[in-house]
Amino acid sequence: MGVALRDIIADYKSPVGFESLAGAAAIDANNALYQFLTIIRQPDGTPLMDRHGRVTSHLSGILFRMATFLEKGIKPVFVFDGKPTELKQETLNERKKIRTDAGERWKEALERGDEEEAYKQARASSRVDDAIIESSKELLRLLGIPVLQAPGEGEAQAAYMAARGDVRYVVSQDYDTLLFGAPVLVRNLTVSGKRKIRGRSITVVPERIVLSDVLAGLSISREQLVRIGILVGTDFNTGINGVGAKTGLKIVRSGEFESKLREKMPGFDPEPAIELFLHPLVTDAYELSWGCPDPEGIRKMLCDQYDFSPERVNKAMESFSVKAGQKTLESFF
Repeated sequence: MGVALRDIIADYKSPVGFESLAGAAAIDANNALYQFLTIIRQPDGTPLMDRHGRVTSHLSGILFRMATFLEKGIKPVFVFDGKPTELKQETLNERKKIRTDAGERWKEALERGDEEEAYKQARASSRVDDAIIESSKELLRLLGIPVLQAPGEGEAQAAYMAARGDVRYVVSQDYDTLLFGAPVLVRNLTVSGKRKIRGRSITVVPERIVLSDVLAGLSISREQLVRIGILVGTDFNTGINGVGAKTGLKIVRSGEFESKLREKMPGFDPEPAIELFLHPLVTDAYELSWGCPDPEGIRKMLCDQYDFSPERVNKAMESFSVKAGQKTLESFF
């Protein structure tokens, strides 16, 4: 998912604490939901579900992570993907096949009692469908958190909002956000804490990346960063086999971008993908307004419709401080 730029970005990441992240933040919604669905699972990979078999992992993730955000003074706005461009169709088809194959391997691992492999394959089978998106939007609105439907890529819209100064930063795991021009990208904010990866427990902490620092440090322009992404491969184009971020950086710096593409990918026109990153489809027809959570509406949705335990929901409500007689959400800001 996204573009593999980690090798040239690593030196420009800096750990950041919640205390310095207060303010408005545009969250790449589909990316965050995918994280919740991937991580919030039982040991054998089974996601949280209600009695009707509907997945609820994402609702649990939204409830408790947003409780943390609001408690720390972070004002989230969730930006959802719009209609995907035709350039992304091949990537979407590949992802669908990967999820389907992983789902089959998950079943096989469960049948033979291999819980570790089952958990791994179950994570890879995670998918954000329409039901998950709509239930997420419903809960977010009940929480008083603004929801924005992007006309195109959600992370492009989020980057645009940050560039305009309407939000402080963008929350996403994908480096594509930098290619779309986000001045500040914060990663790991929706998944920080202890995580088990490849059989060992690690601590995942939020990290901040400032686009201007990356460009200055690498002595390149944003357009050149986009060109590196094109060489490596993005959601909108297949890269050159064997070319990673470091090699891509050398190619672009030496002015060999066009000649390398002609040599390795004859007939490929990079301009549509470059244009998509530099001038993406976005809108300025939005207003950001944070409201007060509706505690009764939240309880009715989660407990009555999705079988959440009242105790768990009430615990989250305490974090929101929205019980009768207590301060409203607006007092957090």
